[in-house]
Amino acid sequence: MTATEVLFLLFAALAVGSALLAMTSKQLVHSALWLVVTLGAIAGCFVLMTAEFVAWVQVLVYVGSIVVLVIFALMMTRQPTAGPSAEVTGNRWTAAVLGVVAAGGLGATVVAGFEGERIEGDHIGTAASLGEALFNDWVLAFEVLSLVLLAALIGAIVISRAGSER
Repeated sequence: MTATEVLFLLFAALAVGSALLAMTSKQLVHSALWLVVTLGAIAGCFVLMTAEFVAWVQVLVYVGSIVVLVIFALMMTRQPTAGPSAEVTGNRWTAAVLGVVAAGGLGATVVAGFEGERIEGDHIGTAASLGEALFNDWVLAFEVLSLVLLAALIGAIVISRAGSER
């Protein structure tokens, strides 16, 4: 096992552990901070896979923007940041079982779809190859995603304005 593989496994373990802490934390702000650790560890995995551009996008867009957006959303909704915000109905075990089943199904799909595949070449994670794939093969999906995000932003503004008029 090489040093790169060991570091990758450490980053992966850190990402999974901090994701679990983000989901189980009782305070919303702590969950957002654990999300920062999770996304940073994933960016570290991208760096080890020589996809530096994707790692920087991960840090700038997700860690820099999305987490700040989540924290601002917490501040705008005036929800309590400590303690559980709603009563737990006792469905934790059902949710845990369904989560494990979904993860197992996703893992089986990925293994069946990529079994025996090897990534070859040094140009996989470069900005040029990503730009070429994005604007040649995935341009429609990219534009649809931008419309969905715009609709979500408009919906958040409408919801936040409706609560302040009371």
